Amino acid sequence: MSEAIAMTEHQPTHEVKGRMGMWWFLASEIMTFGGFIAIYVLYRMASGGAWSSMAEHVSTLMGTINTVVLLTSSLTIVKAYEAIDKQDRKSAQRFLLITLILAFAFLGVKAIEYATEISNGYTPLTGIFWSFYFVMTGLHGLHVVGGIVAIGALYIMAIRGTLWNGTQKRVEYIGLYWHFVDIVWIFLFPLLYLSY
Repeated sequence: MSEAIAMTEHQPTHEVKGRMGMWWFLASEIMTFGGFIAIYVLYRMASGGAWSSMAEHVSTLMGTINTVVLLTSSLTIVKAYEAIDKQDRKSAQRFLLITLILAFAFLGVKAIEYATEISNGYTPLTGIFWSFYFVMTGLHGLHVVGGIVAIGALYIMAIRGTLWNGTQKRVEYIGLYWHFVDIVWIFLFPLLYLSY
């Protein structure tokens, strides 16, 4: 009997498995973005002055706005987690909704930025900088969309009242993912917007 109890105590809980699973997923994503960033830096160092003439056409203002938007959304997802931890359902719903709105705002600013760049003749085929720019920001944008889907699901669960039935740890896992999305942007912003 004591052996069975000892084995049960050493088995990982669903919470540990969930957190570990999210960290493994994020590690694989770090490898993806890390590879792109490393190749980008190598090309940048080898390009000489040609890179600066291409990079000076990105909108630093829009990049800065998006940085503020994403950093603020990191705060609101933390506040949502705190509210759920305190069983404050209304605040949790509000902070999840604000996070969603900020995520959509990020994509909206990016869409305006893309439209402006393409209308000015800057596409992935314009040069190596623009190829990196569109691939890296596009991949990041796909991750933002994934975050919107996940946070949207949490928000729906919060509205329906099902988020508190032993599933509130999902907010922590999605919060980890969302912080990862923000951290990637913190690397992309100076590399792409301040590299001239």
